[in-house]
Parts: sequence; C-alpha cells; structure tokens
Amino acid sequence: MCGIIGCILNNEKAAPVLLECVKRLEYRGYDSIGIATSGSDITIKKDKGKIDDVQANLKLTDLPGEMGIAHVRWATHGLPTKENAHPHTDCKNRIAVVHNGIIENYKELKSQLEKEGHIFKSETDTEVIPHLIEKYMEQGNNLEDATRLAIGDLKGSYALAAISRDEPNKVVGARKESPLIVGKGTGEYFIASDVPAILKHTNKVIYLEDNEMVILSDDGITIKDPEGKVIEKEIFVIEWTPDMAEKGGYDHFMLKEIHEQPKAVKNTLREASEIKKIVQSFPKFNRICFVACGTSYHASLIGKYLFENLVGISTDVTLASEFEYSAETLDENTLVIVITQSGETADTLKALRLVNHKAKTLAIVNVVGSTVTREAEYVVYTRAGPEIGVAATKTYISQLTSIYLLAICMSGRMELLEKLESIPDYMESILENEDFIKKIACKYKDARDFFFIGRGFSYPTALEGALKLKEITYIHAEGYASGELKHGPLALIDDGIPVVAIVPPGKSHDKTLSNVEEVNARGARVIGLGSSKDEDLRSETMDMIEFDDEINEIFSAIPYVIPLQLLSYYISVMKGIDPDKPKNLAKCVTVE
Repeated sequence: MCGIIGCILNNEKAAPVLLECVKRLEYRGYDSIGIATSGSDITIKKDKGKIDDVQANLKLTDLPGEMGIAHVRWATHGLPTKENAHPHTDCKNRIAVVHNGIIENYKELKSQLEKEGHIFKSETDTEVIPHLIEKYMEQGNNLEDATRLAIGDLKGSYALAAISRDEPNKVVGARKESPLIVGKGTGEYFIASDVPAILKHTNKVIYLEDNEMVILSDDGITIKDPEGKVIEKEIFVIEWTPDMAEKGGYDHFMLKEIHEQPKAVKNTLREASEIKKIVQSFPKFNRICFVACGTSYHASLIGKYLFENLVGISTDVTLASEFEYSAETLDENTLVIVITQSGETADTLKALRLVNHKAKTLAIVNVVGSTVTREAEYVVYTRAGPEIGVAATKTYISQLTSIYLLAICMSGRMELLEKLESIPDYMESILENEDFIKKIACKYKDARDFFFIGRGFSYPTALEGALKLKEITYIHAEGYASGELKHGPLALIDDGIPVVAIVPPGKSHDKTLSNVEEVNARGARVIGLGSSKDEDLRSETMDMIEFDDEINEIFSAIPYVIPLQLLSYYISVMKGIDPDKPKNLAKCVTVE
C-alpha cells in the first residue's frame, strides 16, 4: 500500500514537485519517504518517518535534476528504517527503483543474485528489482528492456518506477496487480499510484493494465504491451479539482470529509437515472452476493437487509478475502456486487476475476477508470470525490446511497426515492450538533473498551462505529447484533463500560431497548442514538444523541453513522492521535 511517483519536467526542478506529489499519497503509507533524481548522476535522499519530519531534517527538495522518482512507504518487508526506505539501488548506484506491492519470490531471487556477486543493503523484497535490472543492463540491454526482463522474473504484485544514470531523461514504469496511472501535462509527464498525487499538474490520466509498461521521456509518453509493442490508450479527464484534495481550513481531512457527506449523498443521488437504466437491462436474478472488505463490507450488510426486505431476493455478503473459499455455487442467475472505494483493492479484484464469466458482476466504485470499473460487467459510480483520510467516511455514505438506489430501482418502489432525497437535510442538522458529540467524546476518551449494539439495519452501523473507533483511537471496540449479547458478550459488560446503542424507530426498536436494559443492569454507561421523541430510550441512557422521528430504521444507516464518525474523530484528537494517519493502516489495500 505504498505510494510512488515519477516525473519528467520541463525546465523545472523535479524534487520539489515530487515532494508535493508524494505528500498527496501519504494516505497510502507514512513510515518512510525517499526521493531520487537523475542528471549526470543519481542523487538520493531518504529516511524513516513522516514526510514533514524527514523534509525538515534532510531538505528533500534540495536535489538536482528535472526528472526523478519518489516513494512513501507502508512497511511489508523490513522495519521502517533508512536502509529499508525506497528508492533502492543496484550495486553501483547506477539504477534506482521505487515499488508498491509484494515480490513473493524475492528470497530465491536474492539468493541467486548474491551468488552472482550482488550486494544487498536492506531487508526489503523491493531491492531485488534494481539488482535484476543491473544484471540485464550489464548484458547490453537498455533500461526499458532490462526492466522488462527483470519483471519477467518476478512473482507477486508490483507498481514500479525505475531510472538510470545511463539514460538520464527516462522513467520506466510497470504494473501488475498494483495500481499505476500515467498523467499527461503540458510538456511534463507523470506516473503515480493514484490520481490525487498529480491533480495540481494535470487532470488527464491514462490507466495502465496489468503487465503493461510506460516509458516517460522528453518526447512524451510511450505505453507498451508485455512483448514491447506500442499500444494506444484512452485518456480520461478527471473531474476532481486540486482543491478537493486539500483540507480546506479543517484541522484534518477526516473532519472535512465527514462534513462533505451531505454533498456526497446529493451528488451520488444524481446517478439515479443511470442506475435505473442498468437495472432495466438486468436479467432475472434469483440470488445476489455482495463481496467487499472493511467498511465496504459493512455497507454490503446494509445491502443484504435492503435487497431481502425491498426486492425479495436472497442475498449473501462475503468478505473478499474469504470469497474464493465459497464461490462454487455461483451461476448466471446470480448478481455479484463488488464494492471498493479505490477500484484497486487486491482482495476484491481477485474475487471479481474469480466470478467474471461465471455470474453477472456489478461494481460500486468511487474512481472512474480504475481496474474494477474496466473488468466488471456493470458499474455504478459513487460521487464522493477524493477521500484522503485513511478511515472511510464519505465513501461509505456514498456506497450506502448507491445501494439504496439499486434496491429502490430493482424493487420498483420509486416512492422511496423521495425519502432518500430528504436524507442530506437530516445529515446537515446532525453536523450542526457537532459540539454536543464533542462533549460526549471528552467524557469517554479514557475508556479502554467500547461496545456498539444494534439490530437489523442498525447492526452493520454498530460494526462500522466500532471499526472507526478501533482504526483511529486504538481503543478496543466491538460491534454486536444486540440479540447476541446474551450468547457470550454480556460477560464482558462491567461497571462503567461505554455501550453505544443504535435504536431508531421501527421493527427492531423494542427488542433493542430490552437489550439496552440488560447492559444497564450490569453497570454499563449507555450512549443512545434514537428519536428525539423516544422517552423510553432516554430513560435508559446516560447520554443520548437525538434524530428526527421521521428517520425510521430502513433509512437510518446513513444519518445514524455520522455521530459515530465524529465520536471517533474527537476521541482520536483528544488522545493526541492523527486521525488521518492511523498506525499500521493505509488507504488503498493493494496486497492480499
């Protein structure tokens, strides 16, 4: 889940641009940073630590040359150290490489290269790549051909960029199962892990397919297939603006993105007519299967309740990483819905490829042109805009909106669309109550354990609330279907433990309220989420977050999650944690 960038500029130093671009990829990793530029020689500066800290110590921008590569790391092989930071070089510092992915056969390659006299300096899998390129260049190949031969030896996943002092006006990139885009500016050219990195310089983007290579040079961009044949690729014009990837006056991206959620829902609702067209083209399905990871998995669980209640089709939800173990019963009468914010999630891509041509596939995704959008049969776009904070907020809300639209269109109950369209106004009123949620966060910030409970449509919201707290506060948190408390988890409820109870009006209300009474009897401190008119819930809670009585449980998943996001955000800040960069996590998970 590292971030890479490469560029060739026109009469402009590369290092400051590389630093600015790689900072926009810090959500992909932030335990080390490195930059290499090329002119008469390759010059490298790198170290462990977050970008701003390393820049303050090393002056990363003080490097010569108008072309280069940069990398921000999320460690997979080797601890975060200066030696393990990218770029990595060959024996003679003639070649430098940055890499995102995992080389599965690096131990065998390293052992063979060491026997041939190559000397390694790091614990990483990546370092075998520059040594392989070195080996093939010493056989008389240029950088491009040597890179092609090198990647032919690799097993695993990679997006990489390579430069050589022997060809100082060339950057070679390649991808397999890790995202890599190409940016075409005016007289300047880029490769990057993701679009936000280059938005300030260009919105014209080419998406590479697996096993394709790109060569940046003073002459422009050349893309080749695995055999080295030049191919033409579509250029996508990205609608996002550079301002969308800035904090906009907020202290953190996460808070900004929480506040952008009403707009994200409104923008996604504009896809209703397109979704209706897709649904009209559907054959008759007798089964639906959602496949997703993390937060997207929780959105899928909401989808299960919606499709079974509104559409009347049996619906399963499977974690993408587990999908290959339970995919044998799929057929052409099954619709497999994969959900991924980036469109590049490795586990989700693998699941999609497993069922393509076996069942019908539909992707719900936020990034136009991403790999999933090119491989799924049907595509529904969420319109969240770029999300930089590692913990998903507005992309989750947008995914939910897309699922609601699909369920409404498939059920034919278009009268529900009007209720869905009223949700953004409710969301705005919740955000106006932010200071109250901040006070609750202050009260519970020192808790060591949290429990989140709900039934039916509120159960996935409980899971998502617990995940947000775990991700950015490092507090142990669990989400449970409230009816399951008596089957084990109730043993963990002690005096003073916070229990967040999600109790909207609707079918599940009374039974969930009974479960609230159970935890109260064992000394829990209950934070209730429910209708402002629900006096029974109020009497059972220590703190209550109120909602409009018109929001029943079917539509509660969107507005009710917002206070849980804010609760986690403010506890994180009060504990001195950066909510945008939680430890050990990265935004786009491109390894299995």
